[in-house]
Amino acid sequence: MTAITAAFFAAHSAALPLYECLEARILAEIPGTRVEVRKTQINFSNEHLFACVSFLPVVKAALRPPAYLVVSFGLGYRAVSPRIAAVAQPRPNRWTHHVPIVRADEADDELLSWLKEASAFAAAKRR
Repeated sequence: MTAITAAFFAAHSAALPLYECLEARILAEIPGTRVEVRKTQINFSNEHLFACVSFLPVVKAALRPPAYLVVSFGLGYRAVSPRIAAVAQPRPNRWTHHVPIVRADEADDELLSWLKEASAFAAAKRR
């Protein structure tokens, strides 16, 4: 783990195993993915950003578990699932979805299918 990754998880150390599981699946299943750790989020990109991990407050503080991550990704349509805590449409035909995960097993096939689709959607953006 890099120093910047350690700093990102300093206040949320219980979420690190969630991230490690998610990152391993993304890197194994979405070839060519680059990871960039920033101050407030960790970005996953091909030629363009397709997903990120953060601690966004998409769940009310009183309901937020001690260990959680929010996985955000963009698609060309609004996906519907009870797992999706929030959705925004920043531009026409672009929807940003926010999925909280609280257990490592939530980095599952459904989430990975959305992330694969988000990667393809990002790669198809005009340059």
